[in-house]
Amino acid sequence: MSLFSKYDEPGRGIPKAPVEKKGFFKFMEIYGRRGWKLVQLNLIYLLALIPIVTFGPATAAMTKVCRNWWQERNAFVWEDFWEAFRKNFKQGFIMGLIDLLFIVGFAVAIPSYSAWAKQTEWMYIPLVICLACCIVFFMMHFYIYLMIVSTNLSLGKIIKNAFFLVSLGIKNSLWTLVVWIIIGSLVVFTFPISLFIIPFWPFSMICFAGAFNCYPVIRKYVIQPYYDARGEENPEFDYLKSDEAIFEDRGMEEPAPEKSSAKKSKPKTIS
Repeated sequence: MSLFSKYDEPGRGIPKAPVEKKGFFKFMEIYGRRGWKLVQLNLIYLLALIPIVTFGPATAAMTKVCRNWWQERNAFVWEDFWEAFRKNFKQGFIMGLIDLLFIVGFAVAIPSYSAWAKQTEWMYIPLVICLACCIVFFMMHFYIYLMIVSTNLSLGKIIKNAFFLVSLGIKNSLWTLVVWIIIGSLVVFTFPISLFIIPFWPFSMICFAGAFNCYPVIRKYVIQPYYDARGEENPEFDYLKSDEAIFEDRGMEEPAPEKSSAKKSKPKTIS
């Protein structure tokens, strides 16, 4: 029996290209590559929150960086964060003020209705309505800041779109809500140990999960229909299509340089 007895049989050929990962596995793949960058982003976000009133612009900036990472774009944490902070400052700041008003309103209304419901049963109706509005408004934020950094829409249209996207992308919205609940529970139930975790992890993790789950919904229902109506191609991923050659070998087309004993001239450089 020959050592190479199967030399005349066809081999297995070239291995097939790996199947692109989807869902949770793709999330973990990207998160594994960007993990340290997300830690840095979390720290920068907290730094930008020091004035408190910058909550909106800081959240928009963090969202922009996380969205770029989900799209497999290059993003420099420090530079891109502050660039997005400045670019989206106006809408982010106004949205931050709106958030503050709603937070105060819900913080007053929910305990009040809860106390009144204990005395009068029919007050459970406005309590349930108030809780439902609070949850929906909270879930709208999965889309609001993503649209602020991804579209040129007015803030009013962004808020209206976010309201409908919560239901249009209900599966993605609920998955993002689950992430919020899990991470929020970990922070609360591990307090005060979580004080050492907050500077490095939770905010950027939640933001990245939101971009991963909810940006496809925005692209499907807001961005892509715009280009379809205009008969144009969505330029969102143009950076992946590069026909420009970095280097082109034309050695076979150009004649070889003549040998000369004269003094060599300096080679041309590309500036």
